[in-house]
Amino acid sequence: MTAKRDKFKALLKEKGLKVTTQRVMVLEVLSQCPDRHLTAEEIYELVKADYPEIGLATVYRTIQLLLELNLVDRINLDDGYVRYEIGQADNSEVKHHHHHLICLECGKVSSFEDDLLDELEKKIIDTASFQVTDHEVKLYGYCKECLSKKG
Repeated sequence: MTAKRDKFKALLKEKGLKVTTQRVMVLEVLSQCPDRHLTAEEIYELVKADYPEIGLATVYRTIQLLLELNLVDRINLDDGYVRYEIGQADNSEVKHHHHHLICLECGKVSSFEDDLLDELEKKIIDTASFQVTDHEVKLYGYCKECLSKKG
């Protein structure tokens, strides 16, 4: 049994959930594809490869449950699909999601980890007495490959 699988089982138990193969496998698939931003159907296909008896409805229910527990995050990349990624497994500290860079030419989505909005959030709490707990940033432009094709 992998260390990651053990971690997922512990997280599920910590959240008061029964540890099921389906739940662990959905978490594993998402953790193995951190930059792919998978749809529910893509998650289903990847889980089904190792666990053929799983149904699509089970994957949808599992994703919904994991969303409610903040173990999975839902993202909208403005492409008509709801996508999912592994959430912050350790909720002991407030941490923002990574941001996304979306190429207008080829549609490639890249993650951007640096959080430059910390100072803005501090100013907001000081001036507006509003505590920001999360944000989502999508930056649109052109990836390196598309820029080089444009010359």
